[in-house]
Amino acid sequence: MELKPRLLDIYIIKKFILTFFVALLLIIGIVIIFDISEKIDDFVSKEAPLKAIIFDYYLNFIPYFMNMFSPLFVFITVIFFTSKMAANSEIVAILSCGISFHRMMVPYMISAALIAIFSLSLNLFVIPQSNKIRVEFESKYIKGHNKTTARNIHYQIAPGEFVFVESFSSWNNTAYRFTLEKIKDNRLVSKLSAETAVWDSTSASWRLKKYFIRDYTSALGDQIRTGAQLDTVIDLNVSDLYIQKGSIETLSYKELNNMIEVQKMRGDENVKVALIEKHTRFALPFSAFILTIMGVSLSSKKRRGGIGWNIGIGIALSFSYILFMRFSQMFVYTDFLPPGIALWVPNILFAIVAGLLYKIAPK
Repeated sequence: MELKPRLLDIYIIKKFILTFFVALLLIIGIVIIFDISEKIDDFVSKEAPLKAIIFDYYLNFIPYFMNMFSPLFVFITVIFFTSKMAANSEIVAILSCGISFHRMMVPYMISAALIAIFSLSLNLFVIPQSNKIRVEFESKYIKGHNKTTARNIHYQIAPGEFVFVESFSSWNNTAYRFTLEKIKDNRLVSKLSAETAVWDSTSASWRLKKYFIRDYTSALGDQIRTGAQLDTVIDLNVSDLYIQKGSIETLSYKELNNMIEVQKMRGDENVKVALIEKHTRFALPFSAFILTIMGVSLSSKKRRGGIGWNIGIGIALSFSYILFMRFSQMFVYTDFLPPGIALWVPNILFAIVAGLLYKIAPK
């Protein structure tokens, strides 16, 4: 099979890539218009500068939105221009010239590879940085400060060092019923308790109030210290107590891996959110190949009623893929499947469907 670039290859690749980005720009323009109408009151009431709205919010909103719905755009793009080619009898002409259906798929897969690389690059290099600016803008001008309260937090902050917090409020960065235990050779050697622990951002330390420290010795005489206030530095940051999905999306791939290692060591439940983010960054770009195969297989034949039926099927399947990607996260939260498998389940199932459709399509 001859795989050198041909005029046909260039023709299909140009159609694919051009249609994909034109569809992206059109949809993004519509979404921005609706988003402005929804948030205009927040912008006005909080006096958001026009420069910040354009460059800090919407300029950084575009990569995030593009990547989130890239499976939808890929599928609709393939369905649209392939159905048009079939309606104009171009595919019949291609196959009549002795070019097999498999050979015709080569430029499609090259285009899918370019889009997958583009999406992966956004995930690993562009979106984390743009999300930092976007999330900061949202916190300041749209959502305000997201004040949360967490309860019954139990972390291992270092080998043999455990922190327990009965409740934590981000309103005042205060941990209530704070306890720090140190264990050595399976024996409790020290226990520090405090009514409250307040985060001091200037010194990056915790200010303990009404504290009680007990050092356990092998002898009968334990050492006990109490006081009204104590400043202490431990390997626990205030952000560790209320990590949210929005903050995880701002981390680079290296930072994300470092966070996962720390959270696993601490036994932090938030590690599931970080693992979902990590595997989604790779699983989503890969969908470009699967959805391209499905799109070509469904739309390569001329149908009665034109391309409307094909586009309808394409939209339904692409939305079902996006929903399935979201639903697969529940497998992780419920401990039904590990993240490395759960986030790839939609790709595996849709790949099987794509394989069956591809096998039938040449007939």
